Amino acid sequence: MSLPRFFLDEQVIAQEADSEFSLRLAQDDLKHFKVLRLQPGEHIAVIDAASDYFECQITSVGAEVMVRIAQHESAPRKRPQVMLVQGLCKGDKMDDVIRHATELGVSAFLPLICERSVVKLDAKKTASRMQRWRSIAKSAAMQSGQPAIPQVLEPMKVSRAADALADCSAVLVCWEEERMLCLHDAITQALEQARIEAQDACIAVVVGPEGGLSEAEVECLRASNARSFAITLGESILRTETAGIVAPALVLYELGGLQ
Repeated sequence: MSLPRFFLDEQVIAQEADSEFSLRLAQDDLKHFKVLRLQPGEHIAVIDAASDYFECQITSVGAEVMVRIAQHESAPRKRPQVMLVQGLCKGDKMDDVIRHATELGVSAFLPLICERSVVKLDAKKTASRMQRWRSIAKSAAMQSGQPAIPQVLEPMKVSRAADALADCSAVLVCWEEERMLCLHDAITQALEQARIEAQDACIAVVVGPEGGLSEAEVECLRASNARSFAITLGESILRTETAGIVAPALVLYELGGLQ
């Protein structure tokens, strides 16, 4: 059984001088700790602000959570990086996509503002959604035992997003109008062209909103990177929230990230 996992925002455990020390959890994490009813003697996994990995034993629980280091863990094996560039979608669909894609191992999210996006965000709504999405990503990373919390970038229009994708190993644009090029073949071509191994890849997967991507947006994204491809996910036309989970899962599988 995997240990409950906690991320520290500021504390660097290697700097602690005493063998027993207070674990400086964020308020929401402290609440989660109490919900789990963790008791002295139990062990937890901790990733500190220096991205260092520890197994800690709880020594006391009160106003503070006191722990001692049980084991200094090795960093997890290097994994391919997958960024989901997800067209803004209605209601709670974006929440679900971020939650489930984080559980799969997606390393970053870029919410995409498209011509056909139904959702319109002003500055106040953007700030509120960003806070919620980042909280969901953190919670899902803790629950699923991810080695890091995925980055959630601010929503961008397609032209700005295209600039942000220039350095990716590949950009895969999921488009219902594409009939020939499949995800497997696009990844194979990209890795060969970039001359990199799968575990070193950083691949962006683009999924449009409910109304899909326009042809102009697809062309803009294809021009963003020398290894950018419009791909098909098969004969079925998937909902945006379905494609936002299926596509990165397939990419992670192809790259060996689900082993």
